[in-house]
Amino acid sequence: MADRLQITQNWLPRYTGMPLDAFGDYILLTNFRHYVETFAEMFSCTIEGEDKPMQAATNSSGLTIINFGIGSANAATIMDLLSAIQPKGVLFLGKCGGLKRSTEIGHFILPNAAIRGEGTSNDYFPAEVPALPSFKLHKFVSEKILEYGYDYRTGVVYSTNRRIWEHDQEFLAKLKRMTSIGIDMETATIFIVGHYNVIARGALLLVSDVPLTPEGVKTEESDLRVTQKWADSHLRIGIDAMTEIGEKGEQIKHFTY
Repeated sequence: MADRLQITQNWLPRYTGMPLDAFGDYILLTNFRHYVETFAEMFSCTIEGEDKPMQAATNSSGLTIINFGIGSANAATIMDLLSAIQPKGVLFLGKCGGLKRSTEIGHFILPNAAIRGEGTSNDYFPAEVPALPSFKLHKFVSEKILEYGYDYRTGVVYSTNRRIWEHDQEFLAKLKRMTSIGIDMETATIFIVGHYNVIARGALLLVSDVPLTPEGVKTEESDLRVTQKWADSHLRIGIDAMTEIGEKGEQIKHFTY
């Protein structure tokens, strides 16, 4: 299999356990199995890939959700593999740390850019290329957030492939200097690899902790409280947005350079 498309068409089912024709035109990405389980319960559909690295489910409306795991490398992998089916839109539902006083636990962030601190994206484009979402996709998601009665923040998030950094005062000082609104591990990679594969992409992030303060560092207990209080709304906003965008959203056009 020397051809890239042949590889991705073989490997997407290999990683997810789902045949290519079972994927929908629109995709929700997450790194929480709980989201996939809730989605499957809501729509009475089967979770595929129980014995695979990634789990996926598709509902009767043609919306697919995939749990791709954690981290930049996994984010790049799934965005590359999705080029096998060329979805019309991909929305990442992730959590992030809030880095601003105005950004509190439970807030939603629609990042208008991401800083490429994860390194993985350097294999796709030079460092000068910004990591950006697809504006029309984000515009539609923002409307859905407001319909649910929630406010949201916009701004730049910093993506890193370093997971344990909350103790590192030098790194914390660096984050403050960059004035980012949030920090996560996947957003910049999803934006860049989506750009590389000509896939419309976006991210709706839920603030789960405020790591610039010692008492705000995420714990198992605090993360569980966030999940119990806000995860259902997070998922439902994503479902509604990606279900209706094909019918009501503006057409997303791609340009070749």
